[in-house]
Amino acid sequence: MSKNDAFSSTDLVKVAFEAALEKKASDIMALDMAELLLVTDYFVLATGNTDRQVRAIADEVEDQLLQQCKVKPSHREGVQQAKWILLDYTDIVIHIFQPDFRNEYRLEDLWSQAKKLRANAADQTAQADLACGNQGS
Repeated sequence: MSKNDAFSSTDLVKVAFEAALEKKASDIMALDMAELLLVTDYFVLATGNTDRQVRAIADEVEDQLLQQCKVKPSHREGVQQAKWILLDYTDIVIHIFQPDFRNEYRLEDLWSQAKKLRANAADQTAQADLACGNQGS
């Protein structure tokens, strides 16, 4: 899938955040990769506690991005084992981990120079953090 003209990458991140929150994902954040990589604008990271929850988060993210933004991932990995599922939408790449895998690969540390955007679980929306450009870590 090429760059989406109808929705910005920030729009896709908002939908992904909301979908992940709907399935009770934890530690949801986006890393702004636009100035660090040529291939994508954001990495979205989320954690689920079990295989079943990781799959449910991935399914909800896919469903909501399809419904709301009319986009499908160009590539999917890890769905069978569901320890780390990757959904590649070109503009954003979504990583959904179980805790041990997230701790082992530590993408937020590997890309520590990236600006971090966090989902706001308190009110179940990512809109305020993204709209305000909140860079909290």
